[in-house]
Amino acid sequence: MSTSTSTAITLRGSVDIVVEFFDYAVNSILYQRGIYPPESFKRVSKYGLAMQMTTEEGLSTYLGNITRQLHTWLMNGSVQKLVLVVKGVETGDTLERWVFDCEASGGAEATSTKPVKEITNEIQAIIRQITASVTFLPLLSEPCSFDLLVYADEAATVPVLWEDSDPCFIANAEEVRLRSFTTKIHKVDLMVSFRTDADGI
Repeated sequence: MSTSTSTAITLRGSVDIVVEFFDYAVNSILYQRGIYPPESFKRVSKYGLAMQMTTEEGLSTYLGNITRQLHTWLMNGSVQKLVLVVKGVETGDTLERWVFDCEASGGAEATSTKPVKEITNEIQAIIRQITASVTFLPLLSEPCSFDLLVYADEAATVPVLWEDSDPCFIANAEEVRLRSFTTKIHKVDLMVSFRTDADGI
């Protein structure tokens, strides 16, 4: 007889994994794309990788507020996607859209027996792709800012300080679909679309 050492993942456990991934992934994108200077990040170890997390108080607070709200909405099954939009400060043009599609299966009682190590390996592959994104994305030649858009159900309770936003689509964008991961309760797909010069260079 053998005793299984795997622990079932609950809905809350799955939400914890997804929200933590969003936090690390967003920080990684902001670092890799140079939206904030390198000195405003610190090196940490996560998912078996060397990661960069912001040390800037304002950014850390902003991201903390977003992830807390995400946690509530994911528990209620109210979120379809999170979009990180990169805009040029001078032109106001949308240069990149990082789209995290989040698909939930099962309800409040959903559980998964997928090993955490497998989930971690899938997340690790996504983070590696984000790190490698500088090899295929156009150089950001002007100072940039970012915004986070959350696509939630109409019935979702929205914090007072949040407001509706333009989707910030990019006309004639190039798209690169990256890897995905699943806890078997939530599946997260990542895709980046970006503006290219008219001559295709």
